[in-house]
Order: sequence, then structure tokens, then C-alpha cells
Amino acid sequence: MTTPVRQSALHPAGPMAESIFDVTLVLTLGASVIFLGVMGLLVLALRRRAGTPVNTRLWLVGGGLVFPLVVLVALFVYSLRTSPPWRAMPPKDALIVGVTGHMWWWSLRYRDPVSGREVVSANEIRIPVGRPVYLGLTSADVIHSFWVPAIGGKMDMMPGRVQHLLVQADRPGVYRGQCAEYCGEQHARMALHVVAMAPADFDAWLQGQAQPVGTSAGQPMPAEPDELRRGRDAFLANRCSACHTVRGVAEESRLGPDLTHVGGRLQLGAGVLPNSPAAMADWVAHVQRIKPGARMPSSDGRIDEATTRAIAAWLSSLK
Repeated sequence: MTTPVRQSALHPAGPMAESIFDVTLVLTLGASVIFLGVMGLLVLALRRRAGTPVNTRLWLVGGGLVFPLVVLVALFVYSLRTSPPWRAMPPKDALIVGVTGHMWWWSLRYRDPVSGREVVSANEIRIPVGRPVYLGLTSADVIHSFWVPAIGGKMDMMPGRVQHLLVQADRPGVYRGQCAEYCGEQHARMALHVVAMAPADFDAWLQGQAQPVGTSAGQPMPAEPDELRRGRDAFLANRCSACHTVRGVAEESRLGPDLTHVGGRLQLGAGVLPNSPAAMADWVAHVQRIKPGARMPSSDGRIDEATTRAIAAWLSSLK
């Protein structure tokens, strides 16, 4: 499940993506038939004897007016049948997720149905298999575009405006997405992973995500080991909390991704590195080498190596 499915619209994993795939097949096959027909007419024209009369009016009316009109009307009727009817309002059973594009990462918001708490995450959407997911899409800065081709279509994300997109995954997996609108220096490294889970696993995950650091399903966690405590203290002492929220430790700092449960995510830096304590330490120390132009400064030269490792170990423990 940790291996992302190829990022391709030719491998649909849900009804919305399958609808787009069907349209792609129809357009591709139709265009191929028309192309072959035109090439056939070209061959006949080249083989025609000089002086053979041609009914120009018939070809102009038939090939230039009637045929395009029939094709376009047929495509219009077909598009009415395949166009999704759900964009204005979500289905009653849909999971609603807010997605905000930033330069160059993704902020995600859920609502815990048990506690009513807002659950904030980053760069990784978890969804239940077989359930429609209604996305509210917006941007905090420039125009971005949400695109996870295996489970749905593409939708631009505009500053100051909320767009909507319905997606669904019919089988468990990790589906890779990408910002599909050029948005600056690190546009190519603004990936997004959608993790489709069994409904019971998703419910348990969402309940856990609603809890602040230091609790599990409402119960206190065991005392932190010394290294993790040093990492937490260093995180606060070095003002990492000026940009990052860690609920239960550092509240409401929203310039950067929410790190409350960052250790449980698959990737770091919007798909730049696989998540591990070593990769976390490398990211904290050398973020500007790994992702030049990111808003986060590298800690290399400002924070010693042992402290960096402690911060990384503590962040990796937040699952």
C-alpha cells in the first residue's frame, strides 16, 4: 500500500476517473477513424485520373457541413450523458475535505464527526474506499491545480475562490497526484498522495488525527524518552513553532504545514522524500538544497547536528 500507483489517467481506480477514461477512449477512437477516413480520401484523390469530374458542392456540404455537424451533435449528447451531476452540491454520504494550495505544498482540512474538531493535515489525503469525497479547492497565493488522475479529474485552484471536485477510489492504494498549473520555482515538486483505506481504518485514522500530541484516542501517552523531550524543547526553542502547528505543543501557527501527526505521513516536502527519521533530519538541515525556494530556511549552520537529529526524532514520533 505504500507504493504509489502510477500517475496516469489510463489506469482509473474510481467511477469519476473511469468516466474520464471512457471519454478519452471515445475521442481517441473517433479521431483515429476520422483520420483514417481522411487519409483514405487522400489516397483516392491522388489516384484519381486527371479530368475526372468532381461534385464539389457535394463534398463541401457533406464533408464541410453535414459531417462536422453530426459529429459535434453526437459528442454533445454523449457529454450530457457522461457529465457528472454532482458539482453543485455534494452527495449526502460524501466526505468533505478542504484543500488549499500553497507554494509549494498542500493544506488539508477534515471535520471529525465524533468530536466536531477540525483536523488539519498536509500533503497527503486519506479517504475511505468506496465513498465519494467532495473536495473544496482554493489557493492561498497563486493559481494551483489539483490533479490525481487515477481517481478524478483536474480542477484549478484560484485565490479567493472555492472550486469543487468529486473523487472516489474503489480499491485501497496510494494514488499520486500533482499540481497541474505552473506555480513557480518548485512547481514540479508539489506532489500530493491520496491514500485510499478501508472505511473502518479511515474512521480510526481520523479519530487519531483529531487528538493532540500526547494523547491517543483521548488517553494520555507514556512519558517521552529523553531524546524526544530534547527534540520537542529544541523545536520550541528554535522557534519552529512560529510557522508550524503541533496541537498540544504549539498551537495555531499556520504559515507552514501542520506537523501534529507528521510522523505518520508517507512523504516529506510534498513528495520530495520518503518519510523516515534520517530523511526528516536531512530535510530540516538542508531544505534549501533539497527544495530550493521553499519558504522554510535550512537549519544547517544554525542548529548543531545532534539537536537537528533530536528534532527530527521527535517529529518522526508524532504519528
